[in-house]
Amino acid sequence: MRCTSLATVALLGMLLAACNPVFNWRDVRAQDSALVALLPCKPDTATRPIELAGQLMNLQMMGCDAGGATFAVSHATLADPSRANEVLAQWRRATLANMGAAAPRDAPFVPKGALPVVSSVQTVAVGRRADGLPVLAHAAWFTKGAEVFHAVVYADKLSPEVAESFFSGLTLQ
Repeated sequence: MRCTSLATVALLGMLLAACNPVFNWRDVRAQDSALVALLPCKPDTATRPIELAGQLMNLQMMGCDAGGATFAVSHATLADPSRANEVLAQWRRATLANMGAAAPRDAPFVPKGALPVVSSVQTVAVGRRADGLPVLAHAAWFTKGAEVFHAVVYADKLSPEVAESFFSGLTLQ
């Protein structure tokens, strides 16, 4: 009888652990945007003014931390949509320079609904956090119409499955 009780307690413990996943994936619509992102946690949001490629805009951000990683998505609306490619290229350079990235690896990245511009890429790079510790970044930049987007995961290490879930969950409607 005692073995049955211990087995029941152990099984109950495993079931409760399964109900509290590290990554609680959910679809989240970016504020005032066509973007829907798949995030592993409930995001915080913020807005701040920025200038990229000579264009002043309000950058809207949402992000959260889960499983030892930071997941973030940002977007802005351009006054001149014809400069989207230039804005994405400068945004990528600024992001990588800010983290002191070495030898970034790029691949084309055009999520569902995005425009296929040259600067629409996904990048994997290793750099440094603000405190000087190393960090791995999986990042992407893309556009649709007048909107430009940046999605990124910062982590000490990141499984390919988690990165794939995040980036394949980015859709524009």
